[in-house]
Amino acid sequence: MTLKEKKETRSALLFASPWVIGFCVFLAYPLLASIYYSFCDYSVLRPPVWIGLRNYTNLFQDEVFYKTLSNTAIYAIFALPLGMLVAIGLALLLNTKVRGLAVYRTIFFLPSLVPMVSLAVLWLWLFNGENGLVNIGLGFLGIKGPNWLSDPEWSKPALILLSLWGTGNAMVIYLAGLQDVPVQLYEAADLDGASPWDKVRNVTIPMISPVILFNLIMGIIGTLQVFTVPYVMFPGGSPARSTYFYTMYLFDNAFRYQKMGYACAMGWIMFVIILVLTMVSLRLSEKHVHYGGGA
Repeated sequence: MTLKEKKETRSALLFASPWVIGFCVFLAYPLLASIYYSFCDYSVLRPPVWIGLRNYTNLFQDEVFYKTLSNTAIYAIFALPLGMLVAIGLALLLNTKVRGLAVYRTIFFLPSLVPMVSLAVLWLWLFNGENGLVNIGLGFLGIKGPNWLSDPEWSKPALILLSLWGTGNAMVIYLAGLQDVPVQLYEAADLDGASPWDKVRNVTIPMISPVILFNLIMGIIGTLQVFTVPYVMFPGGSPARSTYFYTMYLFDNAFRYQKMGYACAMGWIMFVIILVLTMVSLRLSEKHVHYGGGA
């Protein structure tokens, strides 16, 4: 290696060093440390003690662990498809050529910019069983609204409805995908006498299928890691732990009960669950996702 090449290599390493140091300190080390701590009895205040697989075996004997896992699964099963349907529907409506379209797009996107804590406080008022606007609106329709915040049967539906408030991010991504659908395909469908629904099903959905897959995977990650809103709205998972989600139990174990090793084990179990669901989604999508450059 010549002197010039050595100088260029040294300069390149110096320029890359901030990223390398940041990656090692803030990502690689915490990642490796969490793997080690998941096999330890570790409270942060005392040195970790190696206990092998005991954290994992204790988890699978923990009733609260299964309760939080089932709560999270139920929430994800309903919130994820509903959110995707609402986002796609809004994107289709906002992709039409109507007057004031930019204003409508802004209105539907703005709610997704509201901070999570502020959003939770706002919906605490909206879901109030006596004076909340949601129940007042239902009252105008002749429907007696439930007690959203204190009834175990309605607490999770309240959070599922609230999740639809933040579909603006996904809507914008779908809008970008709709802009790339070739106009010629719609013209050909018109010549064949296709109805609007036929065009959506046979042209639009296949052409934006990569975008749908992306939002599906991001939705899986997001819904399984739901934390801020239920933690603010339903402290301790009240009522009757019906809103006690997986990440809330993980947080409590780590910072309230000082069981950091136990929490690390929970984190890696969640990682495996998300990884498996992502791989399954990718495998099942192979025959249904159309890429423009593919065969």
